[in-house]
Amino acid sequence: MSVDVPASARPAAAGRKPGLALGVIAAAQLLLVMDGTIVTVALPIIRDALRLPDSELNWVLTAYAVAFGGLLLAGGRAGDLFGHRRAFRAGLLVVIAASLLGGLAATGPVLVAARALLGLGAALAAPAALSLLATTFPAGSERNKALGVYGAMGGLGSVVGLLLGGALTEYLSWRWILFVNIPVALAILTGTRLLNEGERERGGVDVPGAISVTLGLGCLVYAINRAGEHGIGDAPALAAGGLAAALLVAFVVIQRRTTAPMLPPAVLADRGRLGANLIMFLVGAGMLATFYFLTLYMQVVKGYAPMLTGIAYLPFAIGIGVGAGALGPQLLRRSSHRTVIVTGTLVAALGMAWFGLLRPDQSALAVLLPAQLVAGVGLGLVTVAVTVVGVRGVAVRDSGIASGLINTSQQIGGAVGLAVLAALATAVTAAQPAGGAQLDVLTRGYTTGILAGGGLYVIALLVAVITLRPTKD
Repeated sequence: MSVDVPASARPAAAGRKPGLALGVIAAAQLLLVMDGTIVTVALPIIRDALRLPDSELNWVLTAYAVAFGGLLLAGGRAGDLFGHRRAFRAGLLVVIAASLLGGLAATGPVLVAARALLGLGAALAAPAALSLLATTFPAGSERNKALGVYGAMGGLGSVVGLLLGGALTEYLSWRWILFVNIPVALAILTGTRLLNEGERERGGVDVPGAISVTLGLGCLVYAINRAGEHGIGDAPALAAGGLAAALLVAFVVIQRRTTAPMLPPAVLADRGRLGANLIMFLVGAGMLATFYFLTLYMQVVKGYAPMLTGIAYLPFAIGIGVGAGALGPQLLRRSSHRTVIVTGTLVAALGMAWFGLLRPDQSALAVLLPAQLVAGVGLGLVTVAVTVVGVRGVAVRDSGIASGLINTSQQIGGAVGLAVLAALATAVTAAQPAGGAQLDVLTRGYTTGILAGGGLYVIALLVAVITLRPTKD
């Protein structure tokens, strides 16, 4: 039985085999982030199998991100109230149920609903996982090393999803990109006995706030997608945008008036934590859109099969692993968090600029592969440093909220960023002169979207300079 003491004073997983405990937490983070991208490579096949129109296909990807991001704060609060290990286990059980439902889906709406339910499970498990890490490892170098591993899994998860999604789609079936979650989640669930329960707080879960922000984000993404397809003056797009604004304003009002807000003011009172979440939002926006555009480039323009598409993402995986798992922790010991984040966003932006040179008939060795490696290293550096800043100095009672907010920022950024940049790419493609080569036109649209994502990384760099202290903490 665990003893409830402050996280900073608790010994590293006393009697709990901290190495194995970290393995359980890291595996969960890998699984949950992986689920955000594992369907990407299979989207064309899912579209044909379930007869989904192109206008609805994007929801297979964004339903997870919207539910995950919108409910993460409530999930973090649930962990604070009912125990982080309990919330972690409950989230894994929801993931198992949602994966079974999605794998058996016979229609597009059922698959989208299953993906949203999967996001709910992730919203419970992800913040609990990070809080369990904080209660397992004492503050200092030991926790920083653990956070480095955790951050690496967060970065690698997106790329592993693409790799595994390609292999499962080509050699088994697209349905296995959901079924694969079941044995992995069961194994993690078994390993939760190694984890301490953590402290519990009194209070309630802000259900109205969770509903308003999740529905508001869903309406916002729908409005952006609809406007990108039918024009900004489209009546349904305007209606959805108005409803999104109303719901998000309602969320702010609820947060001000409720006695148990999803987002306690103290969590963002620190300028560094606020900056860390803004940076994660911007990085998430550029990152998910980049995977989307590169997948279309590889499959539509280059004609790669799903498996080859997955393999082609290996440089991204290697780069993120090097940045988050090797370089990041070393740099954090020698320099400030701001220096590491500024360096990472600059390197990532350079990689995105390199992607701007993509052409239809180009060798993968010229741009596609090396640009991934460069961008991956930069994103790995950013991920590990932002994770440390986002949970640093938070009161024990708010640890679940703080950790949930980091993931919220990334997921919401991914959903909104994909919608905006996809609309931009579509507009650029449609504006190309008639008579141009189709593959050239498509590539121009894709690279424009990627370059805009690189612009978001530059903005993230400026946010880091403004909000983070230059001294080593």
